[in-house]
Amino acid sequence: MPRPRAGNQIFMTDTHTGTARDLLALVGGATNVTSTAHCISRLRLGLADPGLARTQRIKDHPAVLGVVVDGTYQIVLGPAAVDRVAQAFEQLVAAATAAAGTAAPAADADVPAAGTAAPAADADALAARGAALKDDRTRRNATPGKLLLRRIADIFVPLIPALIACGVIAGLGATLNSLALSTHTAALTGIVPVTTALSQGFMSLIAVFVGYNTAKEFGGTPVLGGAVAGIVVYPGVAAITHTPFGHLKPGQGGVLGALAAAALCAALERWARRWVPDALQMLLVPTTALALSGLTALLLLMPLAGLLADGIGNGATWLLAHAGAGAGVLLGGTFGTLVMFGLHQALIPIHTTLIEHQGYSALYPILAMAGGGQAGAAVAVYLRARHNPSLRRVIRSALPTCVLGVAEPVIYGVTLPLVRPFVTAGIGAAVGGAVVGTFAQLGLTTGSTAIGPSGLVLLPLLDGSHGIGPAVLVYTGGWLTAALAACAATYAFGFTPAMLTALNAPAEGAGGPSGPGGPDRAGGAGGAPAEGAPAG
Repeated sequence: MPRPRAGNQIFMTDTHTGTARDLLALVGGATNVTSTAHCISRLRLGLADPGLARTQRIKDHPAVLGVVVDGTYQIVLGPAAVDRVAQAFEQLVAAATAAAGTAAPAADADVPAAGTAAPAADADALAARGAALKDDRTRRNATPGKLLLRRIADIFVPLIPALIACGVIAGLGATLNSLALSTHTAALTGIVPVTTALSQGFMSLIAVFVGYNTAKEFGGTPVLGGAVAGIVVYPGVAAITHTPFGHLKPGQGGVLGALAAAALCAALERWARRWVPDALQMLLVPTTALALSGLTALLLLMPLAGLLADGIGNGATWLLAHAGAGAGVLLGGTFGTLVMFGLHQALIPIHTTLIEHQGYSALYPILAMAGGGQAGAAVAVYLRARHNPSLRRVIRSALPTCVLGVAEPVIYGVTLPLVRPFVTAGIGAAVGGAVVGTFAQLGLTTGSTAIGPSGLVLLPLLDGSHGIGPAVLVYTGGWLTAALAACAATYAFGFTPAMLTALNAPAEGAGGPSGPGGPDRAGGAGGAPAEGAPAG
């Protein structure tokens, strides 16, 4: 059943198609949409004019968990709904485009709940202030370095579903293998090679998929990127011995070598298209791009990327073995800040390299402590805001998804708008990271076989130096420690007396008390999501 939100507006929420239709109208219609994509929890839109999007109305939609403006217009829908809503959204855009102008976005009648009363002037002013904050954050995040990091992240994000699936199957295979060894069961022994093939087939060719996505992202022909990346994993490179760096090994450089080779291939392809006559383009452009980039990959990129990949793996191992507790504090406590500034995207190739070479990323579970910190901080805010029913309602709705690994509703609906709880959540995450890091320093390393999920959803994807069981115990203990530490820190230090008074002030009229669920959300809390977003 549809339910009212924000000024008695009624939205179509009975189907994912209805949600997609609502969102399409609220972002300015099909003619304002230049690109559509989605990750594990967000619908990512390119908008010709972001100013046409009715952000507050989108936030008020019952199916929407939050909005982030950071290069693209990102609507947080959660992992359960985003795929189907994105499919419906793309179909609606395609249909509107094919209708030759019949889906113009200007008519207010196309927008759900048209005809409702205009918001109060003070809400308009707060909304304008929030929009200004978003624009400012977007401009500051649009530096060349951060744009490059975002493009690199866009190469790896489409691979996350396959990484998750392979990680789950690999975990199942490891469990079956342990049972087979302990029980000497022939049937289980025969199943293990099957799970190995299912989990490792993608991983053995992940460099090809990275190359394909890299060429696509950098303006080349995707299949050429996949072709040059295929050189990296081709077994025959073992026969190539006359290189400046000596003998080559299949897979040397891994995803890093594939990314570099495919980016070079795309650049060479664009260059060749400018100089090769039209009549010879089909023959010479792909041949030139593949030959030159492939030769460079064999002679230079694979050896150098191999050294870099080895350095990442050895560096992570050394760091956790010699300074695990300190690394846990630093990585766990600062991950939320890295997300806000878009710097977390630099970690995605690192995680993928560690998974490719070691079977798991020992850094990822430490970073996942940030979710435990957010959950604990949200509980403390709930306990402190006893007389703020709107804020408590937001927390009751957002906390279960945070425990299951989607922290965005808590971050953008509760802790980040209040500022101090966001800081104390980071303190809790640092404590949880210290727990996981200390065990790693003692020789019990916990890692993740995939990236993307966190919270309790990460449990089936865990592995480590002593197997799945100990890894699950260490991770769960660290996550709960992060939540308890954040709850205690937020309860004790997360509020000034003035903040507590404002949060628990009596409701005035129909508006209710101020807070993330009240009037201030239009400008203060509502503007906060523009300041960053977790890797979703």
